[in-house]
Amino acid sequence: MNSIGTIDTSKIQAMVQQLKAVAAQTQANAAPVVSSEQPAARVDFGNVLKASLDKVNEIQQNAGELSERFTKGDDSVSLSEVMIAGQKANIALQATIQVRTKLVAAYNDIMNMQV
Repeated sequence: MNSIGTIDTSKIQAMVQQLKAVAAQTQANAAPVVSSEQPAARVDFGNVLKASLDKVNEIQQNAGELSERFTKGDDSVSLSEVMIAGQKANIALQATIQVRTKLVAAYNDIMNMQV
């Protein structure tokens, strides 16, 4: 058993691998491939934005709930689950902040255009 003090490093490595997999999956989902065979369906930007924010909120709520259950001593929740949920919530929040920053920059560019 690889351990430093009382920490099992194999579990840490497994958590790191899971975080990398989630990050790769998030990046893959962020850039969907559009087929050239079918015309793109009309998408309402407001609905997409609301759905994305709702999903981020759901991830944040889940992380908070798992953290609270763990601190109250719930044996069905492990520390690794809490840490992974927290990292997922952090990644989702950071991605949302980056999208917001890009949207504000695009809005400013459009507002500064001369017509």
